[in-house]
Amino acid sequence: MMYIAADKERCVILGTYIVENRATVRQAAARYGISKSTVHKDVTETLRHVNRALFEEVAKVLEQNKNERHLRGGEATRRRHLAHGGRKDREDREEHGSA
Repeated sequence: MMYIAADKERCVILGTYIVENRATVRQAAARYGISKSTVHKDVTETLRHVNRALFEEVAKVLEQNKNERHLRGGEATRRRHLAHGGRKDREDREEHGSA
């Protein structure tokens, strides 16, 4: 858990973590035990006023994450499909006569 009294200090820590690890908001939230909405607000609003240079670096990482989001989602679906051996797909095709 992350108990830092000052939002300003927390936003710098979160921003640094995101930039150094090319992390997502979800990963930063999990790492520090705080909500995704808190991380997002800290790095998109508070950080802008505290450390403009770090804010701009974080913005680049978040933009890259946003642009790659569909790829990560597709990868998760592929892994799920492989884990189940494609059984659900096969069952659906057989049920609908397209096997």
